[in-house]
Amino acid sequence: MITETRRRAYLDAMQVAVWLPRTELPFAAPSRLELLQPPVEAAPVQPDAAVPVASERAVEPTPARPEKPQLRVVVPEPKQPEAVAAPQAPDERPKAVEPPPRFALQLLRAGSVLLLVELPTGESFQSRDPGYILLKDLLRAARLPDSPQQVGDGEPIRWPLLHGGSLDQGAEAARDYVQGVLAGELETMGCDCIWLVGLPALRFAGEVGAEACCRELAIDGLGRALAIPGLETLMEQPATKAELWQAMRRSLPRWHRSS
Repeated sequence: MITETRRRAYLDAMQVAVWLPRTELPFAAPSRLELLQPPVEAAPVQPDAAVPVASERAVEPTPARPEKPQLRVVVPEPKQPEAVAAPQAPDERPKAVEPPPRFALQLLRAGSVLLLVELPTGESFQSRDPGYILLKDLLRAARLPDSPQQVGDGEPIRWPLLHGGSLDQGAEAARDYVQGVLAGELETMGCDCIWLVGLPALRFAGEVGAEACCRELAIDGLGRALAIPGLETLMEQPATKAELWQAMRRSLPRWHRSS
């Protein structure tokens, strides 16, 4: 068996690193640190100049011994813990809840035409209301009875239905409700055309905006409808009446086909 020093020298010559445990191993013999130190080379002996040379023959110099490789003790560095990305906290900001739309619509009948009219004040029409007087003028211009009849119990269609609570009362629910009321009336008594008067009537019955005013619409499940600006808009913008009159003339045959 070779000595520990020679064994480590062989390993170092073969470039095999010598490792030492970082902690004391259980049941292991204690390490002898003196074996890990490189051996100390003895100083070469210098010939004494006073000693005579017995022979004149040239003394060949002794070849120098190769320097023994030093032992390298490699201690592994402690592994640094990898940085763990902190989990992103969920967005706790409350989402903005869109308030339910607010409107009031009056459902009326004039001959073979069903009218869904916006109530600007939220209350039913009175005989002397300027808006109601303008509505009667529009009916006469369209050759329809100028005294429209209230449908059902005469109560306006109001939205939202409830104040508070967890019931969905958004725009989509409002549209379904208004179209459901119209569909129920058409099932009971049909009509030749529907007048949608005012932006809430256009939006929640015809699913269109103000840009569709003074045009005919085809509403799925309800039939043909005429989009009319709100009564207040017609009173504030008289030029709109001329555009509306042209649209009414084009649609006039719809409610006069049976007459």
